[in-house]
Amino acid sequence: MDQRVKDDFDIRDYLRLDRMPHFLCPGCGHGIALRALLWAIHELGLDKDQLAVVSGIGCSGRLSAYVDANTYHTTHGRPLAFATGLKLARPDLTVIVITGDGDSLAIGGNHLIHACRRNLDLTCLMLNNEVYGMTGGQASPTTSAERYTTTTPLGNHEPRFDACKLAEAAGASFVGREVTLQLPALKNLVREGIAHAGFSFIEVISDCTEIYGRKNELGSSPEMVLRQKHDVRPESYGNQVERPFRPGHWQTGILARDARPEYGAAWRAHCEQHGGGARR
Repeated sequence: MDQRVKDDFDIRDYLRLDRMPHFLCPGCGHGIALRALLWAIHELGLDKDQLAVVSGIGCSGRLSAYVDANTYHTTHGRPLAFATGLKLARPDLTVIVITGDGDSLAIGGNHLIHACRRNLDLTCLMLNNEVYGMTGGQASPTTSAERYTTTTPLGNHEPRFDACKLAEAAGASFVGREVTLQLPALKNLVREGIAHAGFSFIEVISDCTEIYGRKNELGSSPEMVLRQKHDVRPESYGNQVERPFRPGHWQTGILARDARPEYGAAWRAHCEQHGGGARR
């Protein structure tokens, strides 16, 4: 990597400044996740004209509007379905999907499972803030046990999804998780995911400081971010501790990676073999 390119990152070069100020709440982790993504794009030297960012509905879904590239704001739960068609039609593009926990694990859960199974060359960032923040604070598939939301006034009694285990079991060839507290590590993980040839699923633990944090009395925005330090087990601990040293806590870093065939290349080869003339 060219050292000059690495050091001269200015996020304003990758934002639509005419869309500012942004709509995010004070302390929202989604802004940090967006910075990590744009920093990774910069370090990879990606051409913005060859970059497509697809998002769904919700707080995470609004982020694509701020990226100075080819961007698509799709319907609820459908960003992966849209991105699949886009990548098959334009394999020359780098296609990145930004989605939320409700968007990708509830209404869009089926699309996520099959995107993992196919292993098309997409990068999916799932921003997990444990709640439907934009629509009023309802419980999502990742809401922790006993947490209060507008639809769980007595405390959530449903078990939460482990999205990374789901993605790995469904066949994603790159799976990772990171917290917004660790911005450089998150940027590196996103960069690895984009560079990976196949479906990359990255869960970003991102705080909802207003709708979720205030409802559960989790403290100020800085206090919520610092809480992440207590809740994670870094990848470097993997060979030293077999089980999480604190029950119910997350492991971060690259959790799974293999090099099985990428769907688009395999599909085009299949079409050529059978005389279908798939577009390159």
